[in-house]
Amino acid sequence: MASYILKRLLLMIPTLLGVLLLTFIVIQFVPGGPVEQMVAQLQGRDAGGEGAAAAGAGYRGRQGVDEKRIAEIRALYGFDKPPHERFVQMLGQFARFDLGKSFYQHKDVWELVKDKLPVSISLGLWTFFLSYLVAVPLGVAKAVRAGSRFDLVTTMFVLVGYAIPGFVLGVALLVVFGGQLQWFPLRGLTSSNWEQLSLPAQVVDYLWHIALPVTAMVFGSFAVTAMLTKNAFLEEIRKQYVLTARAKGLDERRVLWKHVMRNALIPIVTGFPAAFIGAFFTGSLLIETLFSLDGLGLLSYESVIRRDYPVVLGTLYLFTLIGLVTKLISDLCYVWVDPRVKFD
Repeated sequence: MASYILKRLLLMIPTLLGVLLLTFIVIQFVPGGPVEQMVAQLQGRDAGGEGAAAAGAGYRGRQGVDEKRIAEIRALYGFDKPPHERFVQMLGQFARFDLGKSFYQHKDVWELVKDKLPVSISLGLWTFFLSYLVAVPLGVAKAVRAGSRFDLVTTMFVLVGYAIPGFVLGVALLVVFGGQLQWFPLRGLTSSNWEQLSLPAQVVDYLWHIALPVTAMVFGSFAVTAMLTKNAFLEEIRKQYVLTARAKGLDERRVLWKHVMRNALIPIVTGFPAAFIGAFFTGSLLIETLFSLDGLGLLSYESVIRRDYPVVLGTLYLFTLIGLVTKLISDLCYVWVDPRVKFD
C-alpha cells in the first residue's frame, strides 16, 4: 500500500500541472482582462471630461491613454513579463501555498476563501448530513420492501426530487414560504441584529435562515444516494452467502445488518471522504445567488466574470489539490471496507 500511495502522490504532480497549464493558456486568449478593463475605464473617464459629444462617439482605440501609461498598467498586474515566466512564477508561489492577491478586492486569496467559507460550510455540511441521514435508511427500506406499495410511492417521490433542479425548487420555496406565507426570511444567513441576540436565539435565527436553501439543495441530492443504496442492497440480498445464512437459521435482521450491510455500503462509504471534505468547499452558485448568500460559488463566478485571475487560478489550484487528495482517500477506503481489494 505504501508504494501505491507514493505512486498516486507522484501522479498528482503532472495532473495538477496539467490543470493549471490548460487554464493558464485559456486565460491568455480570453479578451477583457484586467489591463483592458483599466484602459477602458481610463478612456471612459477621459471621454467624459470632453463633454456630451465625446460620450456618444463610441470606441476610438486607445485615445487618451498613452503607451507609457498602458505599460505601467501591464506592470501593475504583472503582464509585463512573457507568459512562460508568469506561469513559472505562479507555480513557485503555489508551491509555497501563496495563492496571490486579488486584482480588485485587494485581499489575499486565502483571506477571500476564509471569508466565504462559513456560507459554503453551512450549505455543504447540512446538505451532506441530511442527505445521508435520509437517503441511506430510505434506500435500505426500499430494498427490503422491493416491489411493495411503499417502494413504488417512495420511488415516485425520489424521482420527482431528482427531476426538479435545486434552483427551481428554491424559487418555489421563496415564493410560497418566503413571500406569500412569510414564514422564512428571503435572504442572508443571519439577521442584521444577530450579534445582539442570545446564544439560543442566534441558533434559532441561523436555522431559520438556512432552512429554505438547505431544503432546496437536499431535495435533489439525496435521490441518487437513496437509489444507489437500494440497488446495492438488492444486489447483495440475492447473492449466495445471504441464502446460506438464511438456511442456517439466522435471524433476518442479523442477516441484513451484519452480513448484507457491510458489503452493500461499500460504494456509499467509500464516497464519504470526498463528499465530507467537499462539503467545506461546496459552492452552489444558483442557490447562493437566489438566497443572497455570499459563498465560494458566488466568489468563483464573480472572479471569472471580472477576470480576477489570481482568484481564479488560486482557488482552482486549491480545489484541485483537495480533490486529488480526497480521491486518494476514497480509494484507500476500499481496503478499509473490503480487505479483498488489492492495489497491485
